[in-house]
Amino acid sequence: MAEKKTTTKKAVTKKEVSLDVPVYSQKGSSSGSIALPASVFGLKWNSDLVHQVITGMLSNKRAGTAHTKDRGEVSGGGKKPWKQKGTGRARHGSSRSPIWVGGGVTHGPRSDKDYSKKINKKMAVKALYTILSRKFADGKVLFVDALALSAPKTKDAAIIIKDLASVEGFAGVASKKHTAVLIAVPETTPALKKSFANLPGATVITTGELSALTAFNAAHMVFVDPKSTIGVLSAKMK
Repeated sequence: MAEKKTTTKKAVTKKEVSLDVPVYSQKGSSSGSIALPASVFGLKWNSDLVHQVITGMLSNKRAGTAHTKDRGEVSGGGKKPWKQKGTGRARHGSSRSPIWVGGGVTHGPRSDKDYSKKINKKMAVKALYTILSRKFADGKVLFVDALALSAPKTKDAAIIIKDLASVEGFAGVASKKHTAVLIAVPETTPALKKSFANLPGATVITTGELSALTAFNAAHMVFVDPKSTIGVLSAKMK
């Protein structure tokens, strides 16, 4: 009788991501390095937490202004359309009925419905850190020392985007999709905000405005002045 061959499965070890990353200039050249905090950029993926926070934030964005009138709110219909018997037609008590043209709407959207959901602060921040950690592990986060724009000029902003796209792995930064790149800065200036306003793929926000939803929707992320931005990110949990 032939002996059965026994096979042993090799243990798959997950490749660890180094938290020491290069910092680039706005021209796309290396200008130093920085050590990232593991509490912000080194977390494991938690799909349940991210889903709960993202769906909650989307629900909170719903205006809830859609409204249809039911049979008690439409005008007319105070009188019985015709007598109950003798006409040969079906019985009707009011033209406000939903089966009549111009009547009320059954189970339509109502403005008195509240779609908001409570999201704990620690949950929202932890979801943000989880998303940042995932994007960093996927090579979608770039760190830039500074963005120098003295005057509002779209041409200068386009050159910066083109130079950043030259960094290996970040060619998608130059995409025209509205979610191509999210640029987080310590504070915005009129020159910075207006220069990137006409670029369809780039969005500029302050690090304090960064949320799980905005980070989740961005294909790439650029953090300007890493020491300041990381300090703001770390302070969100305090």
